[in-house]
Amino acid sequence: MPAVMRGTSAGKKTRGGRGKAPAYAPAKLRGASGVGLKPQVALAGACSVFAAGLVLMLATGGRAQALVSAIGHGLDNRMGAIGFRVARIEIKGASAYSDPYIRQALGVAGATPILGLDLVALRDRAESVGWVSGASVSRLLPDTLLVTVDERPRLAVWQSGGVTSVVDPEGHVIPEADPGRFPDLPLVVGQGAAEAAAAILPLVQTRPALTKRLEALVRVDGRRWDIRLKDGGLIQLPATGEDAALIQLDQLDQRSRLLELGFARIDLRDPQMIAVRPRTSAEDAGA
Repeated sequence: MPAVMRGTSAGKKTRGGRGKAPAYAPAKLRGASGVGLKPQVALAGACSVFAAGLVLMLATGGRAQALVSAIGHGLDNRMGAIGFRVARIEIKGASAYSDPYIRQALGVAGATPILGLDLVALRDRAESVGWVSGASVSRLLPDTLLVTVDERPRLAVWQSGGVTSVVDPEGHVIPEADPGRFPDLPLVVGQGAAEAAAAILPLVQTRPALTKRLEALVRVDGRRWDIRLKDGGLIQLPATGEDAALIQLDQLDQRSRLLELGFARIDLRDPQMIAVRPRTSAEDAGA
């Protein structure tokens, strides 16, 4: 979820002979003589110094490691002085819900030298956010950090033990997601409901008449589902063959308009014997 180099565009000459200022004008790097250096020259010189330090470390073993580290730190600061600092962080693939959590996890302050950032560590920080299933981090020189994420899709609100959470299609809880902000997500209830929801929800959601009356899907004994309707009706599904059972419900509804007229319970657990219990007058009054 490739880094490109952002160049500067040459200014066009005006009638007065003066060039137009470029969109990005890094500060000049000055040497001991005080002569200003172009950024390209400064970068080439700094890289040469770093390469020399690397050769020294290889030639003398670990004794020069501290020297190379100091050179690297100096290179970061020198590059930062000519504009290689984080001015913005672009996050792709994130929704408005997850974006602030990712930025907080990254913890990158403005004006941080961009060449000194540990991209692997930043990727790990982004992936520590519950919304994120995977991430990649790259630099867009001179001043942009690009973070691309795969955001977990929201499948349902899961209620278990009096606690409600938003879960993805694999049943993983998205801890930063507030269930109250997603009233349109279906509600699944009970132990094991989060993991099993991805299999049953498409079967229900392809039936608009049933979906608009759905209150919750309740996992029973970790092996089958009850469908609770907003009017108080209950549909009991078998442990296997839920699609076939729902086809039987479709046929009953076409013949008798059960969903429209209402019922107390439909037992579809035995495909050979479907039981329908109508509402009593007291149940109708309470509906």
